[in-house]
Amino acid sequence: MLDVINLSGAEIAEKISSKALTKEETASFFKKRIEQFDQLLNCFVDVFEEYPKSCGDSPLSGVPIAIKDNICIKGKPATCSSKILSGHKAVYDATVITRLKQAGLLILARTNMDEFAFGSSTETSCYGPTRNPWDRSRVAGGSSGGSAAAVAARLVPFALGSDTGGSIRQPSSLCGVVGFKPTYGRVSRYGLIAFGSSLDQIGPITLNFEDCAYLLNIICGSDPKDCTSLITENIDYAKSLHQECKGLTIGLPKEYFGQGLDSQVKDSLEEVRSLFQRKGVSFKDISLPHTEYAVATYYIIGSSEASSNLQRFDGIRYGLRSGCSDLKELYFKSRQAGLGDEAKRRIFLGTYSLSSGYYDAYYLKALKVRRLINDDFQKAFKEVDAILTPTAPTAAFKLGEKIQDPLSMYLSDIYTISANLAGLPAVSFPCGFTKEDLPIGAQLIAKSCDESTLIKLGSLYQDNTDFHKKMPPLEKYIKNG
Repeated sequence: MLDVINLSGAEIAEKISSKALTKEETASFFKKRIEQFDQLLNCFVDVFEEYPKSCGDSPLSGVPIAIKDNICIKGKPATCSSKILSGHKAVYDATVITRLKQAGLLILARTNMDEFAFGSSTETSCYGPTRNPWDRSRVAGGSSGGSAAAVAARLVPFALGSDTGGSIRQPSSLCGVVGFKPTYGRVSRYGLIAFGSSLDQIGPITLNFEDCAYLLNIICGSDPKDCTSLITENIDYAKSLHQECKGLTIGLPKEYFGQGLDSQVKDSLEEVRSLFQRKGVSFKDISLPHTEYAVATYYIIGSSEASSNLQRFDGIRYGLRSGCSDLKELYFKSRQAGLGDEAKRRIFLGTYSLSSGYYDAYYLKALKVRRLINDDFQKAFKEVDAILTPTAPTAAFKLGEKIQDPLSMYLSDIYTISANLAGLPAVSFPCGFTKEDLPIGAQLIAKSCDESTLIKLGSLYQDNTDFHKKMPPLEKYIKNG
């Protein structure tokens, strides 16, 4: 059999199309790899014995894909890695799942995540934490940590995640893969179990920009089942691969390169800048002055929306139900047993922000600041085509290092949150390694509906580097027991 592990998803599809590989051989290869290595990483919460039926043809037809545990697959569990949804099975397919099936992809498994996507380390999962394949003593990031770690470890060719404040990009940075958050509304949210309805967006996690572009072609597009879906023309993002970037201008926001940024991350970003400059891309210093309010704004808005969305999980219709003598006790005991500490913290914060007497002081004020953050970006994009920033302030941190310090954990997303508040497309891609051989990610942000520029710049970078081809040393963990 071919050495599948070194093939991209598009290359695997090509081998299947030419009969050099079969779909069954491909699925068997990745399932055996999962059996061998996932005991070390805990990327998956379910690997399917029987796959959801798919049909159709695309440049990725026949290739396995993993799905984050908050995206509905008909007949399969959908738990958001929370005890309160234990036993719940989806009764319909999310729109992205329908499109994957129509494109002929093989839906192989569900991936681990922070409970209800509340976290930046995949440590709040009821299934236990996902470990970073580059160093098992460190986090994989979150909340899509299972998806990012699985792709980095080559347990699947690619995966879907969701991004509310960086939950695709931050774990992709920490695991050394490409994580893409499309423009808000570019991908249907129908069938995504909601965290923050004005912030959530589904997107791909891949090894390279080629696979990313093909997946975007499949999952993007308007959807009448999602009232926030954008009505726009379909774009072939693959046409932006390997295109000329000379003449483009990238902005460098001073607010993203100050205190708190690890020196090794900063040095790697300088190397990214140098490469782009050698290829004819110019740079301009810019300011996004309201960035300092982004974390506070995000946690008020996101928690408020989470508080509203999670009201439906009460022990009546979905999942866990605790014994009780009356309705009030049923609510109390089911939520007390079913929800983790971080989920409760977000619900309390959001409920408080929306409560009478505090709505104007917190939630309404956060909405106004959100508008100012968006205005900063709109002003910047009059002068630049894209913005370059770090994805995360540091490489992967130790398991347990921040789990008891919520504020420190929240600051892990300090560079990714603003793109969600403004609804902009953004991508993280591997751009170097620390002295401890941990991946470092760079982030590019573009104007609304301009995913093509991110694909163009990202593929140019990967055409001239090989960080995305490096593999975690999983075999050493097997040998060392």
